[in-house]
Amino acid sequence: MSEFVLEMRDVSKSFPGVKALDHAQLKLRPGTVHALMGENGAGKSTLMKCMFGIYSMDEGEIYIDGEKTSINDPLEAWDKGISMVHQELQPIPARTIGENIFLGRYPMKKALGFIPVVDHEKMYEETGKLLKRVRMDFDPKAKLGTLTVSQMQSVEIAKAVAGNCRVLILDEPTSSLTQNEVEALFRIIEDLKKENVAIVYISHKMDEILRISDEVTIMRDGQYIGTWDSKDLTTDFIITKMVGRELSNLYPKRDNVPGDVVFEVEDFTSINPRSFRHASFNVRKGEILGVAGLVGAQRTELMEGLFGIRSHVSGTIRYRGKELKINRPKDAIDQGIAMLTEDRRGSGIMGVLSVADNISIASLNKYVDHGFILNTKKIAELVEENRRKMNIKTPSGKTLIQSLSGGNQQKVLIGRWLANDPEVLILDEPTRGIDVGAKYEIYCIIADLAKQGKSIIMISSEMGELIGMSDRIMVMCDGRVTGFIDGKDANQENIMAFATQFE
Repeated sequence: MSEFVLEMRDVSKSFPGVKALDHAQLKLRPGTVHALMGENGAGKSTLMKCMFGIYSMDEGEIYIDGEKTSINDPLEAWDKGISMVHQELQPIPARTIGENIFLGRYPMKKALGFIPVVDHEKMYEETGKLLKRVRMDFDPKAKLGTLTVSQMQSVEIAKAVAGNCRVLILDEPTSSLTQNEVEALFRIIEDLKKENVAIVYISHKMDEILRISDEVTIMRDGQYIGTWDSKDLTTDFIITKMVGRELSNLYPKRDNVPGDVVFEVEDFTSINPRSFRHASFNVRKGEILGVAGLVGAQRTELMEGLFGIRSHVSGTIRYRGKELKINRPKDAIDQGIAMLTEDRRGSGIMGVLSVADNISIASLNKYVDHGFILNTKKIAELVEENRRKMNIKTPSGKTLIQSLSGGNQQKVLIGRWLANDPEVLILDEPTRGIDVGAKYEIYCIIADLAKQGKSIIMISSEMGELIGMSDRIMVMCDGRVTGFIDGKDANQENIMAFATQFE
């Protein structure tokens, strides 16, 4: 028998205008965590979708226990012991935990001797066993919507290992988790390793990769670069192999010189008493103001309040001394404020529309002739300008944005707001779920915008990003602004001191 539970050999896959995989390969040993790494667009997700039967391969072979096999759809993958927990969870909050776990494969029984009905007793009994397997002590009959994101993820893992799971794919499993929740996930992974499950772990977080994985495979531009034992790797080595070049510095040199105060917020308080309250701060022309805080600090909520997404009961917003009235996002946009959402897929991109549609949607009034005719030539010029300035990798402006990598989607969203030429840009987690190479490109864009005199407010959960990119850092805790730190004086210790300053 083969030492590998699953092998993918010489896998190729093309889409119109893009060769996503070019003779890629992967070998998984049972009872190990195998990290799959690469920049956005390297082909990681495409390779996993070929393994899971979502995509059919143009070329290549799959072997299970040394025997050649074919996987034509996810149900066939499931039958062969392959499960996948996607980065974007798709729970049904109004249904129970048991119903979510057994969705599409409910245990059945005969009522009145001949009518097939769902065997709820068996379903909830099996759900209880599965929840214990992933260390969750919850009522199987509880509504899924009552759980936290991390608990929902544990339910997804329970669902994935419900059958004879031999290979489990985890795609960016910690992107929305707190540190304690990450530790809980790692304990589940260790339990599954002991059960001889092979785990494919896709993440951009280097510290996690070096801690949790046994082997690392790196891909670049759809091609297999190599596989190494994790214990032999360093962060610098992984980055070099991922991007094909050395990154001597993770953050670009910044030439912006902050000027006078242009944007002021005073005593801003949410209509929700548990959210932001009495927040006051200012931003200078050409300044990058980082916003730090732990999960629950209400950073996003505050910025959404400023942008008109959330209601407030008191507070004043001024731009260049003039008070702004913002009750909805259109008011903010009309007055030169833009906001890049943290949830790129949920509230950022419009996946079924093209790159051109996504870039132009917030500024269509600029591209209308005679009051009702869209000037497609000007829109095409806008797309081409953004492609050139921000190095957006897309076959054309007509390409659906959902087919682009996360980093390129993020650049399109930045381009969307820049088309309005805003003076204040709120960037909420601008590099979440993006590889190190694309991060650097986005950092360069942010630095260049600040140099042009734009005022940048940047929320980030990554300490290094805040310290490396901010002129000043505003720290929040439990809905309050607890302190400000000059960028050159910032470190993890003084940021955390303010971030844990509870009342």
